[in-house]
Amino acid sequence: MPAVQTPQGKQSRLQAGSTLMTLAGLALVGYAAVFLTLNFTGTFLELGIGPEQVDKGKAEVEAFSPELYHYISHLHIALSGFIAATGLALAGLSWYGVRRGERWAFATAVIVTVVGLVIALPAHYPWGLATLGHLGPVYLAVLIFFAGVAAAYSGMRTPADPDR
Repeated sequence: MPAVQTPQGKQSRLQAGSTLMTLAGLALVGYAAVFLTLNFTGTFLELGIGPEQVDKGKAEVEAFSPELYHYISHLHIALSGFIAATGLALAGLSWYGVRRGERWAFATAVIVTVVGLVIALPAHYPWGLATLGHLGPVYLAVLIFFAGVAAAYSGMRTPADPDR
C-alpha cells in the first residue's frame, strides 16, 4: 500500500514525532536489557530497587528457597522479554507505520503503551517500589513517546486536507 500523502509542514511534524516514538521504543529495549542483566548479576533486584524497598537480596532469597529464587528469576527474564518485545513493536510501528501517516499504526502504538502503563505502574506504588531509579527511565521514555505522539498527531493528514 502506498504511503499516505501529507502536506510538507505536516510531514516534518509527522517524521519528528515518529522519530521520538521510535526512540522511546528503543529506550524500552535498553531498559529491558538492563533488567535482564541485573537478574544474572549479584544485584538480582530490578533497576532502582535496593535494600530500602526489599530487605533480602539474591543470596538470602536463594538460601531461603531455591525454588522461590528460580521463580523470581524466571519472572525477571520473562518480563524483560515482554518489555523488549513491546519496545521493538513500538519502534517498528512508529518508524514504518506512523512515519507514513498510517492511523492504524499510530493508534496501535498508543494503545499498546497506555495498556502497558495502566497495568504495570499502579502496582509499584502501594509497596514503595516506585523509586526514581526504578521508574525514572520508564517515565523518561514515556515522556519522549508522548511528545512524539503529540508531534505525530499534529502532522497526520486529516480528511479535510486538500491532498486527500
